[in-house]
Amino acid sequence: MSEHREAGHQESDASRRQIGTEATDRRGANWQLDVLSSISAVTPAEWDALAGKEYPFLQHAYLRALEDSGAACASTGWYPAHLLVRDESGRLVAGLLRYLKLHSRGEYVFDQQWAEALEQAGGRYYPKQLSAVPFTPSAGPRLVLASSEAGGPSRRALLAWLWPRLQAGVAPAVDAGGPLRRFEHSGFHLLFADLDECRDWQAVSPQLMLRGGMQYHWQSRGERDFDEWLGSLRSKRRKEIRRERRKVLEQGITLARLSGEAIGESDLEAFHRCYCMTYLERGQRPYLTLAFFQRLRRSMPEQLLLVQARDEHGDPVAAALCLVGADCLYGRWWGSEVQADCLHFEVCYYQGLEFCLERGLTRFDPGTQGEHKISRGFSAYDTWSLHWLVHPGLQSAVADALEEEARWLSGARRQVEAMLPYHHQPDLS
Repeated sequence: MSEHREAGHQESDASRRQIGTEATDRRGANWQLDVLSSISAVTPAEWDALAGKEYPFLQHAYLRALEDSGAACASTGWYPAHLLVRDESGRLVAGLLRYLKLHSRGEYVFDQQWAEALEQAGGRYYPKQLSAVPFTPSAGPRLVLASSEAGGPSRRALLAWLWPRLQAGVAPAVDAGGPLRRFEHSGFHLLFADLDECRDWQAVSPQLMLRGGMQYHWQSRGERDFDEWLGSLRSKRRKEIRRERRKVLEQGITLARLSGEAIGESDLEAFHRCYCMTYLERGQRPYLTLAFFQRLRRSMPEQLLLVQARDEHGDPVAAALCLVGADCLYGRWWGSEVQADCLHFEVCYYQGLEFCLERGLTRFDPGTQGEHKISRGFSAYDTWSLHWLVHPGLQSAVADALEEEARWLSGARRQVEAMLPYHHQPDLS
């Protein structure tokens, strides 16, 4: 009886794969693939018609600022090779941000041990194919789609058409109008993608391995303002947060939140000095230049929030720059020129949380790492990435390691939920 059920299950799977293949053949017969050596090769109107404004990091202005400022380009080991899919009329139906990476820096999903293992065995890990927003560990969509392709079956049909081309490693033409050349690569990596998108990728390519991660985000439970949110915390934690905020003011520091056109050139220059200081204190060079932030100020000011800390003379001494999405505030960059008690908590967390409550935003993503966020009401938030490695031995070893990592993460999530300071633990499922 069990053998009969197993055979029926296999037949059903095979049937579904066949149906999927036929659908891909019919719908993809006239699709065309363009490979771009720069995001500027597609117009902002065309790209943003697919990307939308809900998730700011996939907007054309943000991506072009990264490339044109020199942060994500061939000279820094980020070789743009973005994929566009057009129909027979030339209409853009899908786009996938992609880089051929010569290292693993600026990704925040760490695979350096995989690279070391392959290279010690005589292989070559770089270049690799990477679909991610450079220097931006923020979860969101990765494949941008026309509305006609946005449904699950349509997206899977498009992915089934695209996947063999990714496996082959299509790259930009050597010269204008020349044929697509192929390159040797160690695999494909899709970072910080939505879980539903990951599942669609795996449906057409089961060899893609799912890797989980964990960040700490604030998620609304319907609080109307900061005081009501404080009231949802246990008494001890509530008093500690009030004391932290009071300490900042007692040091002669005042806070200001500037949005959009209110952010002046001098404000941005002061922010960048603070941002660089944070890297220099760790003996590192910052990834992003002043030119990058200036481009953001010019091209997408309505989605910028600058939190500024000022000394007793009114001069900015610390700052955090955030981006505003449709329902989420993304805290991305921070820096300080002074040492002041609790200043980081105020600038990077409490000011952003107040902004979310004032604007009705339901989530605050303050960036990666930082277990100190848990006691301040930031709960576990799952992130996801997909990985496929050409070398079968490395693929198998990584799959085993990811299973062990997933077990550890499951336990860590339970610990985080137990540590949250709320009277009643939120149901964030």
